[in-house]
Amino acid sequence: MKITDLLKKEGVSLNQKAADQNAAIDIMVDLHDKVGNLNDKAAFKAAIEAREAKGSTAVGMGIAVPHAKSASVKQPGLVAITVPEGVDYKAPDGPSNLLFMIAAPDGAADTHLEVLSKLMTMLMHPEFTKSLVEAKTPEEFLSLIDAQEAERDKKEEKKAEATAPAAAAEAEPAKAAKLLAVTACPTGIAHTYMAAEALEQCAAKNGLSIKVETDGSGGAKNKLTAAEIKDADAIIVAADKNVEMARFNGKKVIKASTADAIHRSDDLIARAVSGDVGVYQHSGAVAEAEESAEKESIGRFFYKNLMDGVSHMLPFVIGGGILIAIAFLLDDYSIDPSNFGSNTPVAAWFKSIGGTAFNFMLPILAGFIARSIADRPGLAVGFVGGALAASGATFASPGGGIPSAFLGALLAGFAAGFIVKGLQKVCEKLPPALEGIKPVLIYPLGGILIIGLVMCAVNPIVGALNAWISDVLMGMSSGSSVVLGLVLGAMMATDMGGPLNKAAYVFGTAALAAQNEVGFMIMAAVMVGGMVPPIAIALSTIIHKNKYTEAERKSGPVNFIMGLCFITEGAIPYAAADPLHVIPALMVGSGVAGALSMAFKCTLMAPHGGIFVFPVVGNVLMYLVALLVGSLVGCLLLGIFKKNVAK
Repeated sequence: MKITDLLKKEGVSLNQKAADQNAAIDIMVDLHDKVGNLNDKAAFKAAIEAREAKGSTAVGMGIAVPHAKSASVKQPGLVAITVPEGVDYKAPDGPSNLLFMIAAPDGAADTHLEVLSKLMTMLMHPEFTKSLVEAKTPEEFLSLIDAQEAERDKKEEKKAEATAPAAAAEAEPAKAAKLLAVTACPTGIAHTYMAAEALEQCAAKNGLSIKVETDGSGGAKNKLTAAEIKDADAIIVAADKNVEMARFNGKKVIKASTADAIHRSDDLIARAVSGDVGVYQHSGAVAEAEESAEKESIGRFFYKNLMDGVSHMLPFVIGGGILIAIAFLLDDYSIDPSNFGSNTPVAAWFKSIGGTAFNFMLPILAGFIARSIADRPGLAVGFVGGALAASGATFASPGGGIPSAFLGALLAGFAAGFIVKGLQKVCEKLPPALEGIKPVLIYPLGGILIIGLVMCAVNPIVGALNAWISDVLMGMSSGSSVVLGLVLGAMMATDMGGPLNKAAYVFGTAALAAQNEVGFMIMAAVMVGGMVPPIAIALSTIIHKNKYTEAERKSGPVNFIMGLCFITEGAIPYAAADPLHVIPALMVGSGVAGALSMAFKCTLMAPHGGIFVFPVVGNVLMYLVALLVGSLVGCLLLGIFKKNVAK
């Protein structure tokens, strides 16, 4: 497969003018739709914007490569535009004038990824990218790519022929490369291969040999062998995600990002050659955790590990919670109010299955927090700690009695992680012969024993705290519950996916775990607060057209879908472009929605789902009113706060 098999003439648009990043995205998404690569244009654009919200896909040197892997893609494809005047794509070194957008289908075969990786490496040659920007017609643009690809393939063939004799004549082991590298990015489509090419070019320029392993979407390629690692003078790990590090134990390792490799490859190669590099010591996750802890704040450390646990917990909570909600929807309350949810066989079946899934919530939360801190050895200890938080084991009643619930599981997860880290430290001095029994005997036995002691001591204390919080919430007057809804709703719109948003959401799921009316009301207020920002933005782009650029107006209606699906992040591009005016307006709108939801005593038994779980919302008509009023308030304030855009 050639690059031009993915990039059609109709997918190339030259000499474009784009006012900003959003306008450029719109142009390229339209090209994908025109070529026939998409089955859901709006969903694909949302996937592109979600990727950009994590960090700009501009790589500098005038190049940007927005990309997304999504079920909204019908077939793998590529489109390209040139913007001779440049567009601000949030690149580190100025405007971008050559942009490729990659559409990759979710779950399909990844044969196209090798072709795309080839293009990424070709874009690291400035003279080639300059010729593309100066191309006069799409035909010339494509012919330049074909010619460059053919030249690159010839070089690769010659390189393979040159190394084949050495590989065949293995009278004695071949000398491994002195410099090695690993490149990896979260999506594994663009930056992984551009970083690899930059390192290879820099090494060649300095007369050095380097082998680069690329950990892309199609899996690791050009994998480093044990012999190569043993003989290497230094190893560069340019990665934006976790890679296998245990194999580098005792070697000189430089850790960097893919952006460092792309833009500062000279510095990385020079450091590797100088030998002034620290020796990497691996002992499970201990070394990595300590190294990363030095570079991040305590708050960031706890937030990162908490979110790892929450992200693994949510599928159980969502699936189980919705099934339980369906059970209540199908049951007959009049048969036995005390057994509501299980009065009929069908309802009882849904509640039993949903309850089984829901009961995994606390062990999963604690287990994956512990794993995030202490790697795989922390998993079993965290699971047990979470289960003990759920059962409420104490010294007086080991079988259970005072559950510490969500807060206890949080403590159990962090305690388990630190317990295993401590055991790993203690075991560092054991003889090498005992290395094999550490993960299968010492860590689980010692860790589970210690976490058992910790949770038996913690459960009564945290259980009493939970009981007090529950009493306070249950005893809230109408006014104070409205204030709580106002605060939670506003938090959901403050940073839209950031720490405050996540704190409100975690509080909502913790309240949901109590399985009482107040907890259901809190969860409802949290979700409606998160649905308002994108809907308010969408309304405002239609009503207050003079407040937005043409590109913002075009992409505005997509936020109706994002908001109804409880994807608050849809409002991020608008908030980022004008935070001082947009965020306060959205906070007020979301706060009003949360307060009204509480005032109307709306309830929600599922922690996610947006409009799709409205059938199981308690007092759904007034919930819709809360959503509509909050969105209108946010829209009105956007019209007041935002300034008119220059025509």
